[in-house]
Amino acid sequence: MDRTYYQEDIQKQFRVHTACAILGPRQVGKTTLAKIFIQHFPPTSVRKFDLENPLDLAQLEHPMLALEKLEKGLIVIDEIQLRPNLFPTLRVLIDANEQRKFLILGSASRDLIRQSAETLAGRIGYVELMPFSLSEVEDSSLLWIRGGFPRSFLAYNDEESLLWRQSYITTFLERDIAELGFQIPPQQMRRFWLMLAHYHGQIFNASEIGKSLGVSDHTVRRYLDILAGTFMVRILSPWFENLGKRQIKSPKIFFRDSGILHALLNLQNEEALRVHPKLGSFWEGFALEEVCRFMKASPEDCYFWGTQSGAELDLLIVRGEKRIGFEIKYTDCPKITPSMHIALRDLKLEHLYVIFPGKTSFALSEKITAQGLFSLRNKRSTDRLLA
Repeated sequence: MDRTYYQEDIQKQFRVHTACAILGPRQVGKTTLAKIFIQHFPPTSVRKFDLENPLDLAQLEHPMLALEKLEKGLIVIDEIQLRPNLFPTLRVLIDANEQRKFLILGSASRDLIRQSAETLAGRIGYVELMPFSLSEVEDSSLLWIRGGFPRSFLAYNDEESLLWRQSYITTFLERDIAELGFQIPPQQMRRFWLMLAHYHGQIFNASEIGKSLGVSDHTVRRYLDILAGTFMVRILSPWFENLGKRQIKSPKIFFRDSGILHALLNLQNEEALRVHPKLGSFWEGFALEEVCRFMKASPEDCYFWGTQSGAELDLLIVRGEKRIGFEIKYTDCPKITPSMHIALRDLKLEHLYVIFPGKTSFALSEKITAQGLFSLRNKRSTDRLLA
């Protein structure tokens, strides 16, 4: 699978920083991406450490001795989240010799690996590697059903894909969370994750989930932060506008990979998905994630908006003074609604796009365009979005 964009992004980060971190969920292809990247370097100028390898981990018990030997070239450290205490040493090495580059791979976000953001500020750039997207695959239906994790998407059949995802979930719960330093019983976290699946695309209610689990609201929010920090869920914050209207103040929750959501709900194939009562919500989450990735929007750029009177906007992307709205509809015939007019006026949107499961785009009005999700592969039809 060609992931040239990410290679270019790594090179761009190294032109500005001495270190680059590739962050993303486990099994998404970070190690493969790094192997392709280091082919640009002479073999003798590359030193690799995998912190899941006991021998490499032992060498890094004395990190200065192990790392300062390579005076120029590239040092690759995989699964950095297992040893976040390495970051102060990396800062010393980076400041001592900028000819030595560091490629760091981690299965947790910057929020969970706080030392990197604090210790290496101004020295490190970040590349977020996520599962396959519509821009990388041809079969959009398969991507929606199986999700974008390479081994799930490329599995021989739906049964094997589901089996892989179920094993992935078990490993994540029983090993990955503990390795990040969180002491949470796997069954408790599984129950929370299953409950969260029923909140997909809805307003998050920590109190309601806390009562069901028998834990405090604070504990529920901590669980949610862990899943967000490991790239499993997206916390979509509400946008507030000074309107004199009562606006929704709690976030919405979306699973970032549709295949993981379907596996938790035991939806084995397209037939099972098509008859599910929450089909529209499932597709909304899939489309929202694709739009965010297509727009290269950071979590800090993305919001939803809603009022107590019923006006709403599924996705608002804010970049400086520019505001672009997205309404996501699972329909083959998108139409303008009164809520869209309200959002355009109250939020002062530059443009509003109605995302639907199609391959074409067409104007609904001067400031509203129906944009088929699958047309995002077509450069001509998407230049306006990225302008």
